[in-house]
Amino acid sequence: MVWQTLAVLPDWLIGGITLAGVFSAIVAGIFFIGHRFAPQSSSQRERRADGAGDGMARRRAEIRHYFEAIGERYEEGRTIEGQTTEFYLPQRDVAVTFDPRVYFTLRSSDSEPVLVEHELPGIALGGRLPFETPTVTIDRSEGVPTSAYAELGLSTDADLAEVEHAYRDRVIDVHPDHGGDHAEFKQVQDAYDAAKEHAS
Repeated sequence: MVWQTLAVLPDWLIGGITLAGVFSAIVAGIFFIGHRFAPQSSSQRERRADGAGDGMARRRAEIRHYFEAIGERYEEGRTIEGQTTEFYLPQRDVAVTFDPRVYFTLRSSDSEPVLVEHELPGIALGGRLPFETPTVTIDRSEGVPTSAYAELGLSTDADLAEVEHAYRDRVIDVHPDHGGDHAEFKQVQDAYDAAKEHAS
């Protein structure tokens, strides 16, 4: 029956299907060999599991700093209902997570889940918490990435909109597609990431 159906199909279609199957097998073989003979290092796996490497570590540090500033006791990596949360506030039974799946699983538990985007600055967490939080301010002079602002041609008190505008202007000059240097382009990108984190 199958052979009768194939006999009706045009030769170019059969050839295309065969060729697609061969190429798929070759690509799968390349991935298998690459995974087998060049596995990820443990540090790569840890960074992947942590989410976004340095940015995620910085975000966790901001949230720790925020909880300490408002005097809230917290635990990290607490497992609730089989789900691991980033932060847990034991006195309030509140679980903070970056993972939407964990959040939706915990909605049916006794704990109050709070979903936080990776980009949310730690200082902005208070608006998400299901209880009244004191107003805290951040000393913006602490940890100012002055070299990052200088790379973008800005002063350290520039706001996020100014950082983004300066980055767009600077990238036009240094982008490799416009004749710029790869190393300088990377330096501008790193400066933008640092200044954006601080200005947020």
